Amino acid sequence: MLPTRLLGGGIGNGDALSLIPPSIDGSVGRTPPHDDLAALRPARLVLASDCHVGAALRRARESLDLDVHDIALATRVRAAYIAALEDNDLDALPASPFAVGYVKAYARALGLDPDVVVARFRREEPQRDTALRAPLGAQLRRGGRFGKLAAAMLAVVAGLASWNLVVRLRSAPQKPVATAAVAVHPKPPPGPTILGAPLPAPVEASTPPPYETPGLAAATAVSGPDAAAAATARIAAEAAAARPTDSIPVGAPFAAHGAVYGAAKGGVILQAIRPMSLVVRGGGAVYFARQLAAGEAWRAPAIAGLTADVDVPRAVEVYVGGKAVGPLSQSQTPVAAMTAPAAPST
Repeated sequence: MLPTRLLGGGIGNGDALSLIPPSIDGSVGRTPPHDDLAALRPARLVLASDCHVGAALRRARESLDLDVHDIALATRVRAAYIAALEDNDLDALPASPFAVGYVKAYARALGLDPDVVVARFRREEPQRDTALRAPLGAQLRRGGRFGKLAAAMLAVVAGLASWNLVVRLRSAPQKPVATAAVAVHPKPPPGPTILGAPLPAPVEASTPPPYETPGLAAATAVSGPDAAAAATARIAAEAAAARPTDSIPVGAPFAAHGAVYGAAKGGVILQAIRPMSLVVRGGGAVYFARQLAAGEAWRAPAIAGLTADVDVPRAVEVYVGGKAVGPLSQSQTPVAAMTAPAAPST
């Protein structure tokens, strides 16, 4: 928004003021109209001398019925910088070169002599710093001498490593290169080719010796065929006595006829009447798996959710509390169901 009275006039200047000054900090604003309203400007605008130059510029702006945004639009300087300049808050402004440029643009917008106003600003506010401030987001890199020193140290280390490598290569003994001997076969004489006798068959291709039962030849040679038959019958009888019978009466006590796997104590025991395969699963994983021989048994631990999987159900006798309750009736049976057998149907 622009007021009805535009800026113009000044010390020794009677021309109309152009409100499109060069950009000071890159701010973009609206372009005000170009009107020749020199008659509305005062004949002479004098800055107050009883305050600092920022306050004097504010009084001059207010005398022309202008606000901060009008000056910001005319100078393309941020309104916050204009307000900081009027409040003499130089810490809110960029470096001194920018602050001087803002004062010059402000004076030109009011129709004052910019050089005179800048000279007063420099007298009242001496230079605070000579170097420009770093822009936002930038990082200053210092310590250039340290970087050169680090590069020199790296060069020295690389030179020492190269010299050490050259010394080692020169001191290493030179190994002779072994040349492979190439067998040269003489050319056969011209004429018919005569084949020799066939070679014998290799050892691995010969017929293996027949299998002999261990101990059978010694028993037959010492005591004759009758003693061998008696020994065979004795071995069969001992094997039959070592394994449980195919039919175990219900309520018979458990008798171990082989190794007992699983828990040390438990209420359910599975005993193999004949060789069979037992796999116990629980919680989606295999808990126990073994090929049980006749007479071997597995004692179930006190773990819920176990299931016994057998290949031959009738080859497994179940003992609960040390008493036989009969063989399994199906291939997969929960162990918990074995502790409480189903009542007979009426």
